[in-house]
Amino acid sequence: MSSMTFGQKKFTPTAPEKGSFPLDHDGVCKKAMLHYMICLRESKNSNTKCRELAKEYLACRMDSEYQLPKWLIQQ
Repeated sequence: MSSMTFGQKKFTPTAPEKGSFPLDHDGVCKKAMLHYMICLRESKNSNTKCRELAKEYLACRMDSEYQLPKWLIQQ
């Protein structure tokens, strides 16, 4: 069977927009992320015990402009 199909447009991937959870290549928020992940592991993946750490991690991402605040995304 041929991989070419006639009549279909070629798929061209595009990069995600800011706010699509871009990666933290510089490790700016790595410390906050590690604290959150350790908390999750110790609490058997119960995020209720780790909410403050999750808020700190997401605040770091927003402050570093890795993630847009939720109110900006919804507009």
